[in-house]
Amino acid sequence: MKGSRGWLGLLAVLGLSSAEAANQEIRASYRPDPAQPNKNVFVNNTPNSGYCAIYPAQCADNRMFSLRLPVRFDSTRAITPDMPGDAMALKVPADWRQVTVIDRDSGKTATVEVRIVGIGSTFVLSQPVTSLVGLNNIVEAHRRLWSNNAWVIAPAPCQYSGIQYYSATTYQFFWKTPVEAPCTKLAAYRIPAMAFDTLDVAYELRTPNPLAVSSGLYSGSLTYSLGPGGDFQMGPMMVADDSSLTLDFVLDAQHVLKVDIPPGGDKVVLEPEGGWQSWLDQGRYPVRLFRDQPFHISTSSRFTMRLECEHRLTTGCGVNDRQGSTTYSAEVTVGVSLPDGLTDSSERPVRNLPVTHTPTGVIHVGHYVDRRPATLHFNMNAQHTRFLIDNYADRPFRGHFTVIWDSEV
Repeated sequence: MKGSRGWLGLLAVLGLSSAEAANQEIRASYRPDPAQPNKNVFVNNTPNSGYCAIYPAQCADNRMFSLRLPVRFDSTRAITPDMPGDAMALKVPADWRQVTVIDRDSGKTATVEVRIVGIGSTFVLSQPVTSLVGLNNIVEAHRRLWSNNAWVIAPAPCQYSGIQYYSATTYQFFWKTPVEAPCTKLAAYRIPAMAFDTLDVAYELRTPNPLAVSSGLYSGSLTYSLGPGGDFQMGPMMVADDSSLTLDFVLDAQHVLKVDIPPGGDKVVLEPEGGWQSWLDQGRYPVRLFRDQPFHISTSSRFTMRLECEHRLTTGCGVNDRQGSTTYSAEVTVGVSLPDGLTDSSERPVRNLPVTHTPTGVIHVGHYVDRRPATLHFNMNAQHTRFLIDNYADRPFRGHFTVIWDSEV
């Protein structure tokens, strides 16, 4: 009996390949947990930086993560007061985007989805805000610098996040971005030059159901453009020092599939139900010979089963006389019953499913199964049973059976 084991992980990489592309690594993983068999999700292992490092509880509640990326946006000209064309219009790819990841060895695919749900930075002014506005109070000067409230008050459709740290020349902020649309601030005073010195983003991930992904190493990429007209925009005059942001996803799937046979379980002896006493005392032929062989299964992976035989017959395996010269083989068929949480290709519980020379339909995993009891059913029908009793009652018939569990589906 054969099986395989392992664990399932997700790796997403935003790789810096040149001065023209920003990068950051994102890692997530799935490992079956016997203590939480129903928790079958990827866990993002990437350390938060930026907003979620400051407000971890809020990010956990909203299932989002954040990164502070070394991307800088600089103004190409002065920002003119109350001019819509000079609006600081921030926009991010807030809609879900799909990435197809492919296992190069098998050609199998899976899908990862990502969306940006927040943006922030620290903007840097070319001179103190007090001199731009003509006030000595820094707080009031920052509030008056913009015609539609202080920068911390996020313009619709963006939403307030609670972050604001400032000095005479800087202002740190973070806005939530529930929809993909510009969030606009208009300057109330002329700003000769300004910059956003980092790019802070909050993101959400949708990873595939790990129980539905076959073992393998899957990879794929997603590239965002930065700057005016791009996926990430900070205003029409704000140009990024990197032209793109590429996310290279790697999905590492190595599932658990383990079968434990109890001691002595590799030797199966078929007998009538209730034993041989009815035949010995009354000459009553058994309806069948059988043995239900228990085993334990642990799996997080879909799989198929099939049968290999020393003596292959129509659907099962043959047993024959090793001592005599007869070539007659009696057929033994094999079935399997599996624990709850595993279903057949029609999504029904697996109860005495035939195991033959061709693979069964795919057995699906509803949740991680950890060392749960299952049964192999060995059965010889009445016709073969009676023939053996009538002709070879004093001889043992034997054969080798191999049941294969295969997660390569």
